[in-house]
Amino acid sequence: MAHVTITPSILYVGTPVALLATENPDGSANLAPMSSAWALGQVVVLGLGTEGQTAANLAVRPDLTINFPSPQLWPAVERLAPLTGRDPVPASKPRHRYEPDKFAAAGLTPGPADLVRPPVVAECTLQFEATVAAVRPDAGGEFVVVEARVLRVHAAPDVVVPGTQHVDPARWSPLIYNFRHYFGLGDELGHSFRSETPRMWASAPSKGL
Repeated sequence: MAHVTITPSILYVGTPVALLATENPDGSANLAPMSSAWALGQVVVLGLGTEGQTAANLAVRPDLTINFPSPQLWPAVERLAPLTGRDPVPASKPRHRYEPDKFAAAGLTPGPADLVRPPVVAECTLQFEATVAAVRPDAGGEFVVVEARVLRVHAAPDVVVPGTQHVDPARWSPLIYNFRHYFGLGDELGHSFRSETPRMWASAPSKGL
């Protein structure tokens, strides 16, 4: 296969969308979409813009929830995309507008968390309660890298393998951000030898929430 050399403006090769809820200085909730997240054991690593309200909140109030929407929620995610919780709007976000109530603007519902103050997103199939363990600048100086330790996981019952603590990957489908376009998952191709949910557990694909 012959390849060509390209210079893409972004490198979102296909990652799950997460909605991060944090606490504003006045006690209200900020909600922000992001796609730079990955898990390492019980820690989720997040890449955040330095001038966003999420990074500002986590610098002084380390608790957050990390909520994973199903593909059907992509319009709500996109309604959040042009909004910012910063007032005044940072110069680096000329296409954004200030919105103090992002839950309402997106048409999403805040729900109570068990262990942290920021709310979960009720419509999201998977919800993680977490607290920041470490923050550092990225290599390019444009972002901050946040390591958040997950304290509790909430899952919609229809994506849990019955009688276990496992998410059924045949029923759970994350919203994928692929070069700034939204996608869901296709049909299962197989599973890793490390999988704890072999095909015998899988059932019909879920319609999502």
